[in-house]
Amino acid sequence: MRYNNRGKDQIRPVKFTVGWGEYPAGSVLIETGKTRVLCSATVEERVPPHLVGSPEGWVTAEYAMLPAATQTRGRRDIANLKLAPRSAEIQRLIGRSLRSVTDLRLLCGMTVTVDCDVLQADGGTRTASITGGWLALWLACEKLKKQGVCPANPVREEIAAVSAGIVGGEVLLDLDYSEDSRADADFNMVMTAAGRVIELQGTGEARPFSRDELNELLDLGTKGIAELCAARRRACGGLK
Repeated sequence: MRYNNRGKDQIRPVKFTVGWGEYPAGSVLIETGKTRVLCSATVEERVPPHLVGSPEGWVTAEYAMLPAATQTRGRRDIANLKLAPRSAEIQRLIGRSLRSVTDLRLLCGMTVTVDCDVLQADGGTRTASITGGWLALWLACEKLKKQGVCPANPVREEIAAVSAGIVGGEVLLDLDYSEDSRADADFNMVMTAAGRVIELQGTGEARPFSRDELNELLDLGTKGIAELCAARRRACGGLK
């Protein structure tokens, strides 16, 4: 039996607290099971060097896990004077995912940075960061639109992310840490609300998996992402 008596195709209880931070243009605390991630979007009137002189703007992300986010204290990246490889890989994933549905031409020379800070980790921190980070980005861009800075909200489409894996021979949706740590195969999926694929990260960690198992993983991921998007819309009273 899974924690909280979840069925194999059920996501963890999810909660979005919109406007958690006072100062960012967009701020969301996402809680999925015991995992909690604070996502904050800030806007700056600058662009990276490769876009200087271009009419486009930019969307990027940073990811960090607080030292007390896990049962054993982790060291801050700054302690090693460089970003940890895992943090670097995850924040690149978040940035790619958010840019995939953003019309950068509408940002008019501005950069939106989405900071994803893990307050507590119990599996799925990267997927929660993307799901919450998208809402923080949308809120920031909606604010720019209402201020007349952008002619329209540059975020064209909803996205979310979820994990699925094979644990003890069963295909399960939205793994917590106890399941992820003993999974035979593990998949992270980023998709639009309509189920179109943005990025897939999958590994047969303990054994190869079949095409039929892959199809089941993808089907569960599509279902979970649609449910996450619906829960997010409810938290905001709808997205217009």
